[in-house]
Amino acid sequence: MYTAAVLTVSDRSFQGLRPDEAGPLAASLLKDAGYRVIGTVVVPDEREEIEAALVRLSDELHAALVVTAGGTGFSPRDVTPEATAAVCERMTPGIPEAMRAASLAITPRAMLSRAAAGIRGGTLIVNLPGSPKAARENLEAVLPALEHGLKMLLGGPADCYNQPC
Repeated sequence: MYTAAVLTVSDRSFQGLRPDEAGPLAASLLKDAGYRVIGTVVVPDEREEIEAALVRLSDELHAALVVTAGGTGFSPRDVTPEATAAVCERMTPGIPEAMRAASLAITPRAMLSRAAAGIRGGTLIVNLPGSPKAARENLEAVLPALEHGLKMLLGGPADCYNQPC
């Protein structure tokens, strides 16, 4: 069982003006997939606060997976991908590419997502959209592959062709 944390990025949810729906939904999907959710946090759309939360969830809580919800669009305050890139040592572009590809089958607006994913130490960070519907669709698109990625990240066998992974 891998650990996971959820970071919601939303000015309005942080201020209590709108309930956070995408974050709890992501946490529920992760629990249903067998992850132990060890933290949920809501921060405003401020790059420094997003970066600090990602560092804390990765380095202090040691979450194997951190998913963010929100801040991936075109709004000037949507800076979650930049914050993610700033704290990651290696980017994993295939994850957001797969999410966008799956979403394009549902809506042409999927191409407007700027979601990113990357690795910080022993943590995989994946950006999801802030809409609960889009967060569900995107997470469900990649969730089956994430366990294998985490196994590799956390020291699993490098070759899974000849053995079960």
